[in-house]
Amino acid sequence: MFIRENLRWLAGGLLLTFFSSFGQTFFISLSGGGIRSEYGLSHGDFGLLYMVATLGSAFTLPHIGRIVDHITVAKTVLLIVPALALACISMAYSSSIVLLALTIYALRLFGQGMMTHTSMTAMGRWYSAQRGKAVSVATMGHQLGEAVMPTIVIFVFLWVGWRNTWLISAGVLLLIALPILFGLLSVERTPRANDPRERSVAARNWTRAEVLGDPYFWLMLAGVMCPGFVGTTIFFHQIYLVELRGWSPELFALSFTGMAIMTTIFALVAGWLVDRFSAVAQLPLFLVPLGAACLVLAGVSESYSMFVFMGLLGVSYGISSTLFGALWPEVYGTRHLGSVRSLVIAVMVFATAMGPGISGYLIDIGIKYTSQVAAMGIYCLAASGIMLFVSWRIAARLQLASNPQ
Repeated sequence: MFIRENLRWLAGGLLLTFFSSFGQTFFISLSGGGIRSEYGLSHGDFGLLYMVATLGSAFTLPHIGRIVDHITVAKTVLLIVPALALACISMAYSSSIVLLALTIYALRLFGQGMMTHTSMTAMGRWYSAQRGKAVSVATMGHQLGEAVMPTIVIFVFLWVGWRNTWLISAGVLLLIALPILFGLLSVERTPRANDPRERSVAARNWTRAEVLGDPYFWLMLAGVMCPGFVGTTIFFHQIYLVELRGWSPELFALSFTGMAIMTTIFALVAGWLVDRFSAVAQLPLFLVPLGAACLVLAGVSESYSMFVFMGLLGVSYGISSTLFGALWPEVYGTRHLGSVRSLVIAVMVFATAMGPGISGYLIDIGIKYTSQVAAMGIYCLAASGIMLFVSWRIAARLQLASNPQ
């Protein structure tokens, strides 16, 4: 019933996250071998360039991301989809390090950044008591992209080469994604009489300045950055990891499907939990499977460990993808949601920038990659304890706000 009555908006949100794949690390890194070969870059060099470009997108996103508070989602789509397509064209024709850096900057800003940000802001603003369900459906686009894109792209690479694959990507965005997305999202959703009533969480509408002054916001970010940091680091150096372990690249690509399945399942589970209890109550959960995934990948060299890692990563990704879409409007309100979410997305993009750069440098100076992965796992488990504390404190604050003395 819920999906049928809200199909156009849910489909639009899902397709926004799906087409963000062209700016996601897992997609860009599939061209990593060709890029490093043509430009003469080491793992550390490429990681540093990727980090700088992604950091640039992270610093830009808070300024661009607030446009979702001032224009409709459909008009936002008309801006960001052609910009992402232009970045794909630039990747196909780039011939210098500077242009390559600018291209990756644009891919990250308009793909991973604005496409995801627009989808999650729309779901957070258009839905209230059913926000968890809406976000969980919209985030499935990420899992769909991770499930189908790697295998398709590998075969397209073999057929037309990595540069022409980026041209095809631009065509897909302009000829398929843009008209479909605009058609679906041209009608803004408004509350309906039969919508369930909002759970009483009485979050006031915080401004960006007020959010920046909230200490719990910064503590939450210490955990929020973990999935992006870990996932990007592993995916960016996937070719190196496969070579290090002696695994089959095709088998590793297949493991993405397992991750996507687990992510989808737990995104839906998390959506139900958010609507049943609250997003704040789920804060302590999402980092435990991520920490376990890293420890498995670091400690087990047999090929089955990649599937265990991807499965546990999928559990964490599923919970966090829904949680991060529902948490911010629940805690900080919806009036300035685009502005607030752009800050969060910027921090998440910042984390995805730091991962490849730091790990690439550590690889170049001889720090074992498996040791790096183990350290990430230990951090995630420690951060889950911080999230438990934050969950208690914010829940108490929301309860106090809803029942003032």
